[in-house]
Amino acid sequence: MGQNSGAEKTYLLVPILLIAVLTSTAVIRSPSLVTLPGLGSAIIVAAPIILATYALMATTIAGRGTIDLAVGPLLAFINVTIVRLNGLDIVTDPIPVFLLALGIGVLYQILFALVIIVVRVQPIIVALSGYLALSGINLVILRRPGGTAPTWMSDWGAGETIFSPVLLIVLLATGGWLLFTATTFYSNLRMMGYDERAAYTSGVRIYLARLGAHVISGLFVGLAAICYTALISSGNPNAGGQITLTAVTALVLGGVALSGGRGSVTGALLGAVTLFLIGYVLSTFQFGAIQSFVTDLAYGTILVSSLLLTLLVPIVARHISFVSPYAAFIVLATVVGGIILHVATYDSFVVAPSVAQALGDPVANKALAVPDDNLVQRYFVLPEVASGGTGGIGPVALSLTPLQQIAFATAAILVLVVFTARMFVVEAVTPRLSLFLYIFIGALIVLTFVTLAQSGPGAAAAAAGEIP
Repeated sequence: MGQNSGAEKTYLLVPILLIAVLTSTAVIRSPSLVTLPGLGSAIIVAAPIILATYALMATTIAGRGTIDLAVGPLLAFINVTIVRLNGLDIVTDPIPVFLLALGIGVLYQILFALVIIVVRVQPIIVALSGYLALSGINLVILRRPGGTAPTWMSDWGAGETIFSPVLLIVLLATGGWLLFTATTFYSNLRMMGYDERAAYTSGVRIYLARLGAHVISGLFVGLAAICYTALISSGNPNAGGQITLTAVTALVLGGVALSGGRGSVTGALLGAVTLFLIGYVLSTFQFGAIQSFVTDLAYGTILVSSLLLTLLVPIVARHISFVSPYAAFIVLATVVGGIILHVATYDSFVVAPSVAQALGDPVANKALAVPDDNLVQRYFVLPEVASGGTGGIGPVALSLTPLQQIAFATAAILVLVVFTARMFVVEAVTPRLSLFLYIFIGALIVLTFVTLAQSGPGAAAAAAGEIP
């Protein structure tokens, strides 16, 4: 158990480092990512990948090499079923659609589990058979991409704001997995993955636990299908292969052992986000007609590299066991946050004409640089209120004295240093995220938004007015 935990921690360092590099690259190449619509669209696109990865993790941890290759075609089957029934005006309201999606996912996974348990067929054979069968059935239901999703689902996939029902689904799913990992049932699944015979002799009901894992997987597939339908607002019977490849790659990259017994929701989330960022960064290079080929090539290369990395984990873990992945996450998040702040507020800096003349800048002699009037609202820091006598809309500026700014900055630095040092020592024994860490990450995010507010147009204009 201890070695496996160390291996899992080593795996987490890989997606954490990749996320830091890819996020910085994505923000530099496409600054629109850190705008309100950009983040909203990113959440909508990444949600199906995250939920599909969660669905794979439930059965993979249980062991026997139960990698559900049919997760993509099953998601596509639910997608085209929803679209087809909506076109016939049979299932259109939210509650029936949710019940349909979750019901199909659970029924398929129960059938999957019964074939493994009762008929005793190898899981990989059942998964491959399901992949081929569902791929054909999807084309029977909908011959080509098309159709129309319910109107309320199309509104969910607009991606105009961060706070959307899709984000709520992802948060609830992630929170549900975190609670699930604290249960005895999850411990039994991991024990089954390590050694099924030992789990049986310990009193674990093997068949019931395996059936429960498949039910959980079916629920997550249903949620992933709902988010995917909201994303494309139509049906796509050919989406199965791409989704399966992406989910399996994210699963391996997140440190989940395909043999079972090892995995965490943190690793699965990091792996899924990494795969999304890879696709996003590659899209900024505009490869044209070979865009999809390059993306699949990148996913396949990462999958093979991650599998080969399993051979090096025992060796690498002995040399970097003192490094906490969560401490590395805090340090890299601070660096990436600085890059995001610089890119996001680059156009809001104002140079006074007198200073520009002294620097020999002919452009600033004409007029001051005009910052984005909606910079603060873009980061949902403060509500919009009517400005003075113009009747327009303007941001509410935060006013902190220099002493307050120094006090807040000093406190943040001290907490960061102390917490990082603590993580390096404690997380070697306790590799799981604690409540304090969640609060600390949330505080850093809030501090980032406050800093953006201070760098908004109001603060910049005031700073320019103070220069003689």
